[in-house]
Amino acid sequence: MKTVLALLMAITALLQGVAAQLDVIVRPAAYHVISPDTSSLPAPVETPSTDTFIQLQDVRMHYRVYGENKTPLILVHGNGGSVRSLEEAATYLANDYTVYLPESRCHGESSDPGVISYHLMAADLVQFIEALSLEKPLIMGHSDGGIIAITLAAEYPDVPGAIISCGANSNPKTFKPYFPLGVFFKNLFKKDKLNDMMLTEPDFTENFLAQITCPAYIVCGQYDIMWLTDTRFIHQNIRGSDMAVVRSATHSSYISQNGKQAYALAKDWLLKKGLG
Repeated sequence: MKTVLALLMAITALLQGVAAQLDVIVRPAAYHVISPDTSSLPAPVETPSTDTFIQLQDVRMHYRVYGENKTPLILVHGNGGSVRSLEEAATYLANDYTVYLPESRCHGESSDPGVISYHLMAADLVQFIEALSLEKPLIMGHSDGGIIAITLAAEYPDVPGAIISCGANSNPKTFKPYFPLGVFFKNLFKKDKLNDMMLTEPDFTENFLAQITCPAYIVCGQYDIMWLTDTRFIHQNIRGSDMAVVRSATHSSYISQNGKQAYALAKDWLLKKGLG
């Protein structure tokens, strides 16, 4: 009976996801579909002002900084990423913010303490913020970085000034079927704790998301790896949050693969919120 019920729930979720995917084409305004305007961009700040390490409780974290003496903005990369993942966006945002690019535990040149979870990475980021005495930083994350931003805002609500979460999912069950299947088979050939994490975490409930009190912008691509219904679920359970679907975008095409669009998306929303 439980198996049948689980199957029916999975089929229902699939049908709802497909329906939303079609509905966004018919009713784009209902999903806040946007096309970031990159027609007017500042000159990029090509060279980081800092490229160094900081010792946290469990992690020796590598990070870069672009710009200085402005409002702090932290860019958090996705699964398997590094400081280079969001570097193009950083070079543009550095005109208006001091942009920090930390590498999460088990990523890039940061150390690998042997264990990883979104909760641990959020705690690492809080330690990073405290160690550098950053006051109410803005946090923008992509994919796993978006999940970290949401986790941090829920578990440490007094820390961030605002979050922009791009391409985050609330639960592995909300991925479109092809994605976890690909990760599963990849794991069969080469076991990886980063893949294990994506297949088992996070688990954002209504109550968990309701703990977020800072301004929040929940963003996904029109053809992202999770259903649009999941992005809407996250948005609807964070009080006062905003949502956007980037027109014709995939999971990464508007952010890690296009720093100009990432800049335009972030800058436009932050200005509207009086944080620009």
